[in-house]
Amino acid sequence: MRKELPKVYDPREVEGRIYTQWEENKCFAGVRDAKKKPYTIVMPPPNVTGQLHMGHAMDSTLQDILTRFKRMQGYEALWLPGTDHAGIATQIKVEENLRVNEGLTRYDLGREKFLDRVWDWKNQYGNRIVEQQKKMGASCDWDRARFTMDEGCSKAVRETFCNLY
Repeated sequence: MRKELPKVYDPREVEGRIYTQWEENKCFAGVRDAKKKPYTIVMPPPNVTGQLHMGHAMDSTLQDILTRFKRMQGYEALWLPGTDHAGIATQIKVEENLRVNEGLTRYDLGREKFLDRVWDWKNQYGNRIVEQQKKMGASCDWDRARFTMDEGCSKAVRETFCNLY
């Protein structure tokens, strides 16, 4: 008995399953192969504000196209993802949430407690951004994703800002 093709394509029936297979088989992993010329794109990380917008979608699509094209050309291509660049938009969201819901400012909390709130925000909303990018089919090596405030990354960001200043 042949199964009839549906009249309308429903991406939810297919794309999530296929993307999961790609991830499980490490199709996007950047494994150094000395026989191949490397090609890397470092994703300008989206802010951890809760959702992507059309600009993120366009930017991610172009990077994805370039990475896949280079893979097809035989390069060892890596699209390295991250989340939150410098924390500015995340800080604004956390401060707004504090003001609206608790009547507080970051100064009321102090530096350490405010940083705890930023990490809480990242833990609550950071994965939402990644999941949205996965639904767009982003061919990133998600196992290597970094958050600006992660150990090592934050030091590099601080040094870069200080040197540029």
